[in-house]
Amino acid sequence: MNLNILGNNQKNLSFADQFWHNFRNNNESINKVIYEEKESLNETDFDVVICGGTLGIFLATTLTLKGYKVAVVEKGVLQGREQEWNISRHELSCLMELDLLTEKELEEIIFTEYNPARVSFYKGYELWVKDVLNIGVSPRLLLAKVKDKFLELGGILLEKKPFISATIYDDGVKIELDNQTISSRLLIDAMGHFSPIAKQARQGQKPEGVCLVVGSCGDGFEKNDTGDLIATISPIENRCQYFWEAFPAKDGRTTYLFTYVDAHPDRISLTDLTQEYLRLLPEYQNIDLGAIAFKRFLFGFFPSYSNSPLKMPWQRILAIGDSSGSQSPVSFGGFGSMMRHLPRLNEAINEALKTDSLSPKDLHLIQPYQPNISVTWLFQKTMSVGIDKNYSPNQINDLMSGVFKVMDRMGDDVLKPFLQDVVQFSGLAKTLPLVNPLLVLPLLPQVGLPVFADWFKHFTNLGLFTGLYPLAKSFKSLESTMNEQQLYYYHRYLDMWKYGAGKDN
Repeated sequence: MNLNILGNNQKNLSFADQFWHNFRNNNESINKVIYEEKESLNETDFDVVICGGTLGIFLATTLTLKGYKVAVVEKGVLQGREQEWNISRHELSCLMELDLLTEKELEEIIFTEYNPARVSFYKGYELWVKDVLNIGVSPRLLLAKVKDKFLELGGILLEKKPFISATIYDDGVKIELDNQTISSRLLIDAMGHFSPIAKQARQGQKPEGVCLVVGSCGDGFEKNDTGDLIATISPIENRCQYFWEAFPAKDGRTTYLFTYVDAHPDRISLTDLTQEYLRLLPEYQNIDLGAIAFKRFLFGFFPSYSNSPLKMPWQRILAIGDSSGSQSPVSFGGFGSMMRHLPRLNEAINEALKTDSLSPKDLHLIQPYQPNISVTWLFQKTMSVGIDKNYSPNQINDLMSGVFKVMDRMGDDVLKPFLQDVVQFSGLAKTLPLVNPLLVLPLLPQVGLPVFADWFKHFTNLGLFTGLYPLAKSFKSLESTMNEQQLYYYHRYLDMWKYGAGKDN
């Protein structure tokens, strides 16, 4: 397939592919960027400094609304991309609840809205759902509005200021930027999957999973009033099962090809995956490639670590968003996860600052173990192909088809939480016994018994958290008898059991 169709995007593809090559071949250096000193700063410039503005600006604005002095550090100019973020209207509601946007402003950032969306598998089951990822939000407009509000409230935005390093003191953190030094009581890392702070904390750990994604937005599609949440049109190829997504967009139609792999050096390159995307796109969308007026292309990869959410080994540093790895390993969009956790993070950080609960132990409770995320590792493994394993060509399609057929029969209460990465114990417990064992048994040698055993542990904990959450809520009447530190811990455990059980949807 001739890649000249990419035009100027060929440079972006080459850059992304070289990055992916270095990543899977361990050619990336890990620089020490966090240091510690057993001294005091005595005073700090800010209560909170957030490095990474794309998702960090949301949290920064909520904390500024609470009266904290907050700075956002961004290595470039803080602005959203053109490609829309897809989400549901329900998930967006937190922006109004937290006073980040008015109802009128919320409607202004929504560029597209459609229903229904399809789930479909090659030679298998097909179903349609409503109100899941059916809203197309303009990141550029959304970030501009929240950024303006942050600045109006007195927040400090430091653009074109790359993070260099940070030194932790007894009472604060000194942060070195390009030609500038600032200090803060708390440093929040929102710099994404490849954050230098997160890299140092993970100490060179390889991700257990990677989602490779290529896609485009273009005009010329005859039918553009529905979407695909997940679809397949082929069996396993190149040690990959190709999955597709499609959404109506302001500039035409967005289509993605994605696949779940590990970081083995022999994995498919992004260039080859782009060639596969262009080869299969006409069949997928029933359109000639020459009939599409391409507006932009996207290429990338998103690593996932089983050791997530990431717990920083230092005091006064907290990771959020993609830096923390708090999203599901089967999801490659951090925006939805951030909207889900924003109210929780806002209140938790507020209480941590009020009570000076900024030790590693205190902050670990803001990014706690979540069994409803951990159970999805098995799903990621069953949708990926081991580099040295032999799968029957349609094995993944057959399994996915069987599982979704059962969930569809169970109704939206089971299906929608799964599609929105809010896995719940009741839904899993109802679904799994009804899945044809002949679809599951062939996976045992490919996935391995240790993975199944680990999944069962998380599944059991999911049930435990589901029971603990209502029990813990029953003690709320005792809050008046607790001191501030006790309240902080009670609220964090309440959050952990609520979100860990998927009860926040």
